[in-house]
Amino acid sequence: MNAQRRVLAIAQRELLDFVRDWRTILTMVLVPLLLFPLLFIGLPLVIGGEAQELAATEVEVLFRGENVPDDLVRDLENRSVVVSLAGPVDDRTVDDASVRNGSVHLVVHWNETGDVYEFHLRHLSTSSLSADARQRALLSLSEWEESERNRRVTEGGLNASTTLDPVRYDPTSEDLASQGEVQGWLLSSFIPLIITVWVVTSGVQPAIDMTAGERERGSMEALLCAPARRWELLAGKWAAVSTIVLVGVVLQLGGLMFALTFLAGPSLLSTPEVGLGALVLLSVAIFAYSVMVVASELALAIRSKSVKEAGALLAPASLAVIIPAVVVQFINLDGVETYWFAVPVVNVLLAMRELLLDQVDPVHTVVWLSTTMIYTGAALWFAQRQFNREDLVLSPS
Repeated sequence: MNAQRRVLAIAQRELLDFVRDWRTILTMVLVPLLLFPLLFIGLPLVIGGEAQELAATEVEVLFRGENVPDDLVRDLENRSVVVSLAGPVDDRTVDDASVRNGSVHLVVHWNETGDVYEFHLRHLSTSSLSADARQRALLSLSEWEESERNRRVTEGGLNASTTLDPVRYDPTSEDLASQGEVQGWLLSSFIPLIITVWVVTSGVQPAIDMTAGERERGSMEALLCAPARRWELLAGKWAAVSTIVLVGVVLQLGGLMFALTFLAGPSLLSTPEVGLGALVLLSVAIFAYSVMVVASELALAIRSKSVKEAGALLAPASLAVIIPAVVVQFINLDGVETYWFAVPVVNVLLAMRELLLDQVDPVHTVVWLSTTMIYTGAALWFAQRQFNREDLVLSPS
């Protein structure tokens, strides 16, 4: 049996051992396929139901002042607002206790000085009803102000429409980006980030189980006695974890695309315009990023003597990978500097953003692909050094 067959045999052994537990299959297959559809069905229903319930709830608003316009009061009452009128007071804090205990949700101090109306609002932002009462009041006040402005302009002998709106936006103005290009831009704003989270989280558990887990179970000694060199054992484990991660990412992407396209509707997401070359390179980028992260996680997990130690080591390391993924979202792709495509993690994620915009830059491609291979090789070299340690067969205790 040659080295390639031994590596494949080890990878098959690790995969079989990993998926033997039905809970693993449930996590890898059903959760990604059901999570996003349920999220896009259940979340809008809950949010919509709560919003409708809040909008239908009557709120108490107290107006303190004189000459409160009747049409403003009627507009508020049409928004399920119970309006109470009271005289002005010098101390604006007199009703604060009522706002805090919920007997009044908003207090409006109304003052008329000549042709100017002033209002002062007192609400409780930590109360949903009080905050909603404030929003309803501001909306009514804004509409009443517009009506009052038009009335005054008209009484002055002017045309309210042309006087108050002399510069107008032409609704036939065109965006030169096609719908597909816009959809690609939208995807590029969040796909690299969620791929980072998926890759990192999907690889942690199998990487720990196939290294520190085997040491704790005592199966590492038997594995090292197999007729295979240590680098072949490591390569097999690397291939197994990479396969698990890639399958998980593909399933999660499929569930997300299904939820966005078929459940959320075509108005939210349609097919982006990505050429075949960009699509192939995007697949390469996801693959390269996955194997690079897996190599790094294996390198750290092999160094650990126990599952607990490996978990404590990989948790902050995973956070360190997610941070540059967030930074990538704020890098301007217009005239982006080439050196960004050589920075670890940032390089591949930035490439994903470019490719989702159907931008294939040969220089950028060479840089991110070559540097990713270098970083992956360095991680595997470090993992191999740890795998060659003699204390690997010693008991964790």
